[in-house]
Amino acid sequence: MTPAPSVSSSITVRMQVRARPTAVSELTTTIERAGGIVTALDVTQSGQSRIGVDVTCATRGEDHAEQIVAALEELDGVLVERVSDRTFLLHLGGKLSIESKVPIRNRDDLSMVYTPGVARVCEAIAARPADARNLTIKRNTIAVVTDGTAVLGLGDIGPLAALPVMEGKAALFKRFAGIDAFPLPLATTDVDEIVRTVIAIAPAFAGINLEDISAPRCFEIEARLREALDIPVFHDDQHGTAIVVLAALTNALKVVGKDLADVRVVMSGAGAAGTAVLKLMLHAGARDVVVCDIDGVVHTDRPGLDDSLRWTAEHTNPRGATGTLRENLADADVFIGLSAPGILTGDDIATMAKDSIVFAMANPRPEVDPDEAAQHAAIVGTGRSDWANQINNVLAFPGVFRGLLDAHSTSVNEEMLVAAARALASTVSDEELNPAYIVPSVFHPEVTSRVAAAVEEAARATGAAEYRIGSDRARQR
Repeated sequence: MTPAPSVSSSITVRMQVRARPTAVSELTTTIERAGGIVTALDVTQSGQSRIGVDVTCATRGEDHAEQIVAALEELDGVLVERVSDRTFLLHLGGKLSIESKVPIRNRDDLSMVYTPGVARVCEAIAARPADARNLTIKRNTIAVVTDGTAVLGLGDIGPLAALPVMEGKAALFKRFAGIDAFPLPLATTDVDEIVRTVIAIAPAFAGINLEDISAPRCFEIEARLREALDIPVFHDDQHGTAIVVLAALTNALKVVGKDLADVRVVMSGAGAAGTAVLKLMLHAGARDVVVCDIDGVVHTDRPGLDDSLRWTAEHTNPRGATGTLRENLADADVFIGLSAPGILTGDDIATMAKDSIVFAMANPRPEVDPDEAAQHAAIVGTGRSDWANQINNVLAFPGVFRGLLDAHSTSVNEEMLVAAARALASTVSDEELNPAYIVPSVFHPEVTSRVAAAVEEAARATGAAEYRIGSDRARQR
């Protein structure tokens, strides 16, 4: 599947062009014939014989951008002066900054912001640690923690190369939920050291968002941090994905008139995201789920199962299925892919039950070509923004953390995750719901507020909103 030109790979080409009536049309035609999409054209200067032109266009990637520039350079009377990658320009100097919320204009301000006035605030917090939530940045700040071992579709690229992604995550927290998030890539992959480090920095934060940490290490890290800390620990690759998948599936089943408890679900992928999606679906009422990985169906008699796969085998596959993904896809109502690109074809989807649902979420290339899948499935969703029904974590994590912070929650539980999924699904009204619109846009104005309210309510209903000063956990810290 050839990717479409995208603004994420857009360039601006600055040129000197010999002045003539067809100058501009020659430039745009050349770019379009080379497969680019012109998004902006500006004349930057003009003389009697030459004009300066900036053309911005979307490309399919670096190689394609070079081909477009080469085609422009071949035009008579065109001199390419500079080519700018717009994405790299956006990242220059990083995407975040720290700004003071209070002015420091004179000695009075200085004496309250810093010494001697600040000492009174310190003493108040020492006497009552819970006051840190009201008197410091802890109230609205989370840490975005990674070790860079499972970054997007890039894999193990290390903490430094992961920093732009963590910055982007922090920017999304601010944009969609007004949360101050700080990126913390750690220069270690040792589980014990990661756990110790996060515990050590936790006093400054009201929550921890784990990001892009490879499985199965991520399971142990999350479990140990949840046990050690009295602030919520949320692994977005797991739980953010699970929330959005459950929301999308809830609405998709409504469109095709099926019930979660009755459908046959086949999953491809038993890693961090797949396991979290599975657990949340089971908690929400799914009963017939078969999970496959690279070695086929995960079942109790399969040798070499680790602890995570053993749990999966013991809680799924009620019909005792074995064999391959393709074999088990026949007559299934739902396919959920969180695995690898191009492992299925449209013919495989054709074997599924009538009014089937396909969520192929491997990125950037899904498990099955969406166009092929749509020939046979009633509803198709992917992780891509250039297809309908994008199953995108940004629909979940800002609202989830907004709710957790507003509730002063000490933990995250499955009741909160299910509540978030139901709230997200509810942002698509019955009048709006159709096969091409089962999840809202990330810019839907009510997404964050609805998810946040649902999570806050669930936190209070399950007792997680109580800040337990004096508890065993608090004393351990």
